[in-house]
Amino acid sequence: MLLLLLLLLSSATSSDLSTDRTALLALRSAVGGRTLFWNTTITTPCTWQGVRCENNRVTVLRLPASSLFGTLPINTLSSLTSLRTLSLRFNHLSGPLPADLSRLSQLRNLYLQGNHFSGPVPDFVFSIPSLVRLNLASNNFSGEISSGFNNLTRLRTLYLENNQLSGVLPDIELPNLEQFNVSFNNLNGSVPKGLVGKPRDAFLGTLLCGKPLDNACADNAGEAPAASPVGEVIVGVNLGGNGRKKLSGGAIAGIVIGSVVGFIVLLLLLFVLCRKRSSGSKTRSVDMAAIKNQDNETTGEKPIVEAENGGMGNEFSVAAAMSTNGNTKVENGVNVAKKLVFFGNASRVFDLEDLLRASAEVLGKGTFGTAYKAVLEMGTVVAVKRLKDVTINEKEFKEKIEGVGAMDHENLVPLRAYYYSREEKLLVYDYMPMGSLSALLHGNKGASRTPLTWEIRSDIALGAARGIEYLHFQGPNMSHGNIKSSNILLTKSYEARVSDFGLNHLVGPPSSPTRVAGYRAPEVTDPRRVSQKADVYSFGVLLLELLTGKAPTHALLNEEGVDLPRWVQSVVREEWTSEVFDLELLRYENVEEEMVQLLQLGIDCTGQYPDTRPSISEVVKRIEEIRRSSLRDYHEQGDHVSETD
Repeated sequence: MLLLLLLLLSSATSSDLSTDRTALLALRSAVGGRTLFWNTTITTPCTWQGVRCENNRVTVLRLPASSLFGTLPINTLSSLTSLRTLSLRFNHLSGPLPADLSRLSQLRNLYLQGNHFSGPVPDFVFSIPSLVRLNLASNNFSGEISSGFNNLTRLRTLYLENNQLSGVLPDIELPNLEQFNVSFNNLNGSVPKGLVGKPRDAFLGTLLCGKPLDNACADNAGEAPAASPVGEVIVGVNLGGNGRKKLSGGAIAGIVIGSVVGFIVLLLLLFVLCRKRSSGSKTRSVDMAAIKNQDNETTGEKPIVEAENGGMGNEFSVAAAMSTNGNTKVENGVNVAKKLVFFGNASRVFDLEDLLRASAEVLGKGTFGTAYKAVLEMGTVVAVKRLKDVTINEKEFKEKIEGVGAMDHENLVPLRAYYYSREEKLLVYDYMPMGSLSALLHGNKGASRTPLTWEIRSDIALGAARGIEYLHFQGPNMSHGNIKSSNILLTKSYEARVSDFGLNHLVGPPSSPTRVAGYRAPEVTDPRRVSQKADVYSFGVLLLELLTGKAPTHALLNEEGVDLPRWVQSVVREEWTSEVFDLELLRYENVEEEMVQLLQLGIDCTGQYPDTRPSISEVVKRIEEIRRSSLRDYHEQGDHVSETD
């Protein structure tokens, strides 16, 4: 009797796995064609690519970026009744989702982002209470977002961004919801109470209002405007209810005329103020106290192009930025006892007097001092860094800065000249018109912004790595010491140039708390003594920043205060790696493997212990291979971008 029971159980198990195998083959036939190279001569599907089994049942099916196309057939995937993870992300699947997926009662993770699925988010989703991760981003889903999501009480991730969803956002109150995004949809009304604690980025590209967004809601936010007969203007008035009152024709005319007159007066005032400011900038001098006050208003790390993006662009002369205290002889703002010292074959088309007469504007305040954009009278544009906290004497400064000026590599910002006096130390660099990587990653993300494609980002990573490699080749004790995205400047063609190298040995300990903790290796205690392996750690953080679009200098990445490397590692451990990538990168479906490889390199570089990190030369080689691989994919498949973007 016992033997008969065992035989029956064995037969049932075999039948279940056989059913799973049949379902997988039906899926391949419907949407996979020849792109899924499964060995069908093997009786068990558990060894097939992307398939994982437990207890003789298929529990995981991962087929990301597998060139799947067409619509999902009904009564196919639903046969995998033990399935816990289904990932079909970054394919070309379209049409509605089959309703029979509701039979996947054990499904925990559903990743369908980066396809062309359409129609409303199906109601059957709300009948799978085991769901923990749900990603439907970057598809063509439309219609309203249902309050049925509240049924999914175990849900921790809900990504619906980059779709065509519309209407009012319902109040979604899920106790375990950690990650949420509905950005770039046609949503309106106010952010509901249960979601006000989510990050601002979760609601960008919508017409939503209220916290955490900057725009406040009107009293009737989220309500549809009442219809009115043609030719009437109806406004809501406070009558203790919802009463309405029609404006007379005369009142309307008065409002229009008053608005026009007010607008004209405002334009005249702005014109007069601009004329005064333009006139004043040519005749008045700005004293040192004013410049210092202006610098003190620059709190925290600022991107190098901030002045050109509406930041601290007030003009003054370079001379006004230099101290006139002490015994240094100054005539008309020019120190006659010192001169500008140029390096090598650097162009000497201007001298110290020309530089001091140049108009200047503050670009940003960094770790080593304040940077200015200086426009000389002959039209030459340079960047001037006014160093702070220099603690060494002139002889030692000269020796160290000449070593910096001698460095010559296409991926370094060249140091052209310097000026040294007891009160002032100035460095003159080439001006980089595209500003910093930090500004491009985290600055204006409006319609006019040039998106940072995979090709641009990987090229920036390679250029920056080559620049750092050159620095490390100068000797075992040579390091950059301050690698971060605001120190990676860009040419007009987005070529990376590493700046601020060699300066950590010129200055004393920072007088204020460090602003680069997000990039600093855990073993570094003195910012003036940074090893090459600590540079690699900082570069690894830079790679993760490039791929995720997240700034590591943010005080908190989440409520627990986890830094960027640890956050990325936690996501990868959960085996939903694609969740870490910046939305702009999700458009490039055919290079997902290369993106993951670069992500892994960033993780390797940010290892806890220095000995586990690769050298910068190894980093360069790995990025070069990743770039070659992605270029091969580009030529073989074309740089395909999802139609939903």
